[in-house]
Amino acid sequence: MTAAVSAARMTGQAGASDRAIAIVPSLLEVVELERAGADRLQWDIMDGHFVPRLTHGADPVRSVRPLTSLPFEVHLMVDEPERLWPAFAEAGADILIVHAETTRHLHRLLSEIRAAGKATGVALNPATPIDAVRHVIDLVDLLLVMTVNPGWGGQAFIPAMLDKVAEARSLLDQLASTADLEVDGGVSEAVAPDLVRRGATVLVAGSAVHRHPSGRGAAIQGLREAALSGAERNHRPAADLPEDAAMPTGRSAGSQRGAS
Repeated sequence: MTAAVSAARMTGQAGASDRAIAIVPSLLEVVELERAGADRLQWDIMDGHFVPRLTHGADPVRSVRPLTSLPFEVHLMVDEPERLWPAFAEAGADILIVHAETTRHLHRLLSEIRAAGKATGVALNPATPIDAVRHVIDLVDLLLVMTVNPGWGGQAFIPAMLDKVAEARSLLDQLASTADLEVDGGVSEAVAPDLVRRGATVLVAGSAVHRHPSGRGAAIQGLREAALSGAERNHRPAADLPEDAAMPTGRSAGSQRGAS
């Protein structure tokens, strides 16, 4: 499980003004994560083919759905996601994230997810260029830049991905997209300010939340404060920011750690 911090209402941030910082923890204990301040919950789904690890199907998502009102985002690290996404949509997913590398017909897939009334996300591995999503941005609600190679938790953040996050923000702004810019992989309090300064609006953190010595609540709060510090150093002082400029987001409990 990982946690994501999304940056909202950071005045002056190109493409990210009027957005809050959302923390999205992965799934271990849903109720605890919600109480800790997560904004939504993320499930890592792995097929043992696109990534080395094998996790679970849609049944755990369905069983956990009644335990929380937080939105669920499902990160499908699977080949041919068109075969699997309907089951997760039916199980209660609110956001379905697919990898651009795993489907031949990304435009059609995103259109089908949208038609089902679900929010869409596209994830890009570290080596995949941002331009891979240029012609489908109008169908994307969330663009996820992987800052580690997916499939394993506890990996170190890849520093070269900072420039890629900035490139992604530039593309979204150029195309007047309101999509969230999410980052997943090796996210910590140390790197959060740099990510927000480059335009990230959602930070996903697994190990940083679940291995924090003071607990998940302290971890989420620390990530939120670090993210806000990045926004403040880049723009206005904290006193000028709205009181709710750090709204946490989280992943749902039950998923195995796959990236963060």
